[in-house]
Amino acid sequence: MDGKGDVWGAENGKTGPLKGNFNQFKKLKAKYPNLKVVISLGGWTWSKWFSKAASTDALRKQLVSSCINLYIKGNLPFDAGSNAGGPGTAAGVFDGIDIDWEFPGGGGQPYNTVDTKNDKHNYTLLLAEFRKQLDDQGAIDGKRYLLTVAIGSGGDKIENTEPAQYSKSLDWINIMSYDFHGGWEAQGPTDFQSNLYLDPNSPNAKSTYGATYNVDSAVQTLLKAGTPASKLNVGIPLYGRGWTGVAAGSKGDGLYQTASKPAPGKYEEGIEDYKLLKDRAGTVREHPVTMQAWKYDGTTFWSYDTPTTIRAKLDYIRKNNLGGAFSWELDGDATNAELTNVIGELNGK
Repeated sequence: MDGKGDVWGAENGKTGPLKGNFNQFKKLKAKYPNLKVVISLGGWTWSKWFSKAASTDALRKQLVSSCINLYIKGNLPFDAGSNAGGPGTAAGVFDGIDIDWEFPGGGGQPYNTVDTKNDKHNYTLLLAEFRKQLDDQGAIDGKRYLLTVAIGSGGDKIENTEPAQYSKSLDWINIMSYDFHGGWEAQGPTDFQSNLYLDPNSPNAKSTYGATYNVDSAVQTLLKAGTPASKLNVGIPLYGRGWTGVAAGSKGDGLYQTASKPAPGKYEEGIEDYKLLKDRAGTVREHPVTMQAWKYDGTTFWSYDTPTTIRAKLDYIRKNNLGGAFSWELDGDATNAELTNVIGELNGK
């Protein structure tokens, strides 16, 4: 973060300097000493082996130990070609580990290993092992290392875990309260992708799990399951989900209507950054029940958050004494950080 790029190659040895993203994090932390950097493991496309790695005590210990060694102790493999890495070169870069297993018990990518019977408890045991080894290393280093998770927010995802148990190991829980509906439901009906509350009039509200795909349902389910409110963070997307070929419907607004396919997007169908959506043609409406915004131009429908709907979520966070909010992802925001600045209003409570 000093404007200087890494030098490729240079003298080879058994240990080289820290380079790449990790080096930029290190520079950023030097500039902002109070900054905490946590590395996230897994995600939608990288959760294939979580179930297998969590299946036995020996494998859990092995996985956690390797993560501690690599990311906390900073023992990177040495790369002779770039003269980078080596034992201890990344020490101090990361202040903790985030587990983004999508998802225990299934519901993620079809290639994931899944144990529908045992993932539920093994998830708890895996997090407990991470907590133990992070604490053990923290005792050596004289600091507390963070352990966090990103979790699915639908009732079908939450019921495959043990919130009251696994939350004991964590500093906070990031609820991925977005992607409730989108272009993968190619013919619709159009619906909201990150709504705060359930609209009983939504066609998706008629099913047991469909009724749980809203922020409030996820939060209340976790609270009732014994999760401390102070550990829960609400996720706010900096992008929208959409369809095209959408009928206007009796109200002329395209809501809860059939579609022909996902809306065209810059990077992929059905998804678009807020920075591109905000100036796109169409009429913006804000639903009085769900507290979600949408834009409709007569054929294309986008569901996304605006400063107004985000402030409603911030009020909800305050009212329920939750830990805070997070967003996905920063480069989707407008160039003036319009939405991020609104989320930052939480700092003043």
